[in-house]
Amino acid sequence: MDGDDCNFPPDSSDDHSQRGSVASSATLLRAQDVLVYICGDSAVHLTLEGLGSVSVQELGRSVREALHIPDTAQDAFAFWLCSPLLELQLKARHQPYKLCRQWQDLLYRFTEASEEDISQDEPCLQYRRNVFYPKSKELQIDDEGVLRLLYEEARGNILTGRYPCDPEHWTGLGALSLALDEGTGLDGQQFSTTLRKKKLSSFLPAHVAMGTGGLLSTLRGKSNRQTGLEQKLMDEYRKIIPPAGNSAEPTQLLHQYLNTCHTLPYYGCAFFFGEIDKPAQGILQRAKRKAVNVGICLEGVYVMDVKEKHVLLGLHFNELSWDHSYPEEQGDSHILWLEFDGDEDGTPVNKLLKIYSKQAELMCGFIEFCVELKSVSEGGAAAEMDGEGGRSPQPAEQDGSNKNAREGRRGMLRRQSSVVCSRVHSLNTISYVDNGKEIKRLKPKRAASFFTRQVSAPSYSAVQVAESLEQG
Repeated sequence: MDGDDCNFPPDSSDDHSQRGSVASSATLLRAQDVLVYICGDSAVHLTLEGLGSVSVQELGRSVREALHIPDTAQDAFAFWLCSPLLELQLKARHQPYKLCRQWQDLLYRFTEASEEDISQDEPCLQYRRNVFYPKSKELQIDDEGVLRLLYEEARGNILTGRYPCDPEHWTGLGALSLALDEGTGLDGQQFSTTLRKKKLSSFLPAHVAMGTGGLLSTLRGKSNRQTGLEQKLMDEYRKIIPPAGNSAEPTQLLHQYLNTCHTLPYYGCAFFFGEIDKPAQGILQRAKRKAVNVGICLEGVYVMDVKEKHVLLGLHFNELSWDHSYPEEQGDSHILWLEFDGDEDGTPVNKLLKIYSKQAELMCGFIEFCVELKSVSEGGAAAEMDGEGGRSPQPAEQDGSNKNAREGRRGMLRRQSSVVCSRVHSLNTISYVDNGKEIKRLKPKRAASFFTRQVSAPSYSAVQVAESLEQG
């Protein structure tokens, strides 16, 4: 899906893959209008010849020229094909027109959407943040136009709840958005007038600004709640103090916004849709599933509750093993398996989380590519460090955390009130110990051991203590 080594997996059994993907050559040779959407409800209008054979690499040059993006920041963005049903980051050699023609095939393969929804779905071509662009490089960007593009995307993910965040985050981010839109010099009356005109949902996440809705909101005093949110937003806005006699520079505010987003461990993730089993509430209760978003980036994997807008599980790559399995019988699901260290009544165990998704194969390949890319990056950084004298010990050397989990397990994940931290207690997982004694008589159906898919094949690294996840 993304990256040079992450392809759309072939599927010779797909009956829908025989659809034509190229229109008449005469039509495609003529000049065609193309809209490339960017975050913030705007688009770049291009006129291209030979549209059917235009690659992402060629298209990128035209878009960067139109947006005045400097060469130093060209890797910060990538092209995506997106719709409400599926989002795919494209590689340099992909031809967007042909993939658009194959869109229904991709939906049949990677989504559970109905035939009616698939027939009506239409992708748009977007130019947005590259999943593989390191946050450390993003911090070095000073071009206001580039920062604005990154800001608009991050802001959209905050407002829609795709990036879960705590009150101290969303009030500060909302205040920065208000300052970017209206400046930092609003008095109390101007502030209230602006909020009435633009509404709270323009600055705070929708689920926060709108509340639960219905009768409960009325009973709890919705107007009082809105007033409280406005006051919190105003308090944060007043903390944005520019230098004496000057207005805050937009680049300064944009950097502040993005720096705050960088504290969220899932910033910049690619997102996939899936479901997990809900914990059983009773012996006779029928098993149900919960919708989740699975975010994957260069740092790790994050499973988030779609409804509650909080993290269920967050793991760095050295804290998990992974695999995927195909359906074995009619009605079975594609499954992404995540394995990590846990605790069962005081006994250290391995825990397996099943994520049901037709995108399981994409997620598995995406994890593998991120791990490979991260290892190459860290290898280069280590080579640079070797040339410096007086190198201080690495954290793993200081606390002995590079030991095999079989030799000694580290601290467990703790229950947290923050939406950013894992809620392992709320997951329905399969537990077992590594000597073969089963805690639960449940065996996953998979072709290979989980231990064949991890950062370092010979050893398995245990889950870090809770502080590592709190820091992101």
